[in-house]
Amino acid sequence: MRICRVLAAAFAVVAMGICTVRAQERIEIFDAHLHYNQEPTPFYTLDQVREVFRRNGIIGIVANSRPNKGTLELTQAKWPELKVVPFIRPYRVRSDIQTWFNDPAIFELIKSEYARGGYVGIGEFHIYGKAAGSDWVKQVVDFSVERNLYLHAHCDEEALLILFRHNPKARIIWAHTGFSVPPARVGQLLDEHKDALWGELSYRGGITGGDGKLTSDWRSLFERYSDRFLLGSDTWINERWFGYDTIFKEYRNWLAQIPLEQARRIASGNALRLFGLQIRN
Repeated sequence: MRICRVLAAAFAVVAMGICTVRAQERIEIFDAHLHYNQEPTPFYTLDQVREVFRRNGIIGIVANSRPNKGTLELTQAKWPELKVVPFIRPYRVRSDIQTWFNDPAIFELIKSEYARGGYVGIGEFHIYGKAAGSDWVKQVVDFSVERNLYLHAHCDEEALLILFRHNPKARIIWAHTGFSVPPARVGQLLDEHKDALWGELSYRGGITGGDGKLTSDWRSLFERYSDRFLLGSDTWINERWFGYDTIFKEYRNWLAQIPLEQARRIASGNALRLFGLQIRN
């Protein structure tokens, strides 16, 4: 019995040490849903934005802004510590959210922005239900496939499936991973669209319970699909910039509850791999 007590104490010390090391480790994060909107001016200066990234351990961003001027400014800053992946936002002003999918001028905007060079995707754009079936949306999907661009879609399940029907070769990052779609169905969709669908987790409620612990459904989802999820801040309003530290503190809380390799993939590894960027050691 005495030997058992000694062994139990030794294991407890080892376990405590492992937990302490894990708690102290600060994994790098890629923010795969960031807006630097400028209507009429940005909330933060570029210097302030850089400081926000620095203190939160952000090593890269998917930049998509309204108008696209904000994304260009982030790209042109050329900060050596930050990878900037620019996406074309199909909005000039906020009201375009409601009409872009039936507006031929938006398709011209996408083409003119793409001609600048350097863009990796289109979005984030909002589309719901049968509205995704418009001819202009199909043209955008086909345009993305022809030019090897990702689509960043804020959509419901019906619209998501329509986007894939437009062109099965589309590659879609699902903003907020469906909001109301339960984890089991998310898993089915990831299975059905291998190498074509990734989940982005900003604003996605239900990942943790009221106690801050991962739910069993999401823990299982991350075990199976840790190579298919991205993190994002979705700084669509000034309050999201103001709360940026809190957003990523919450992410780090539940990332610390899963195996380290899973956490690293979701935090930054998947985005770096997806966009062909060098993974830092």
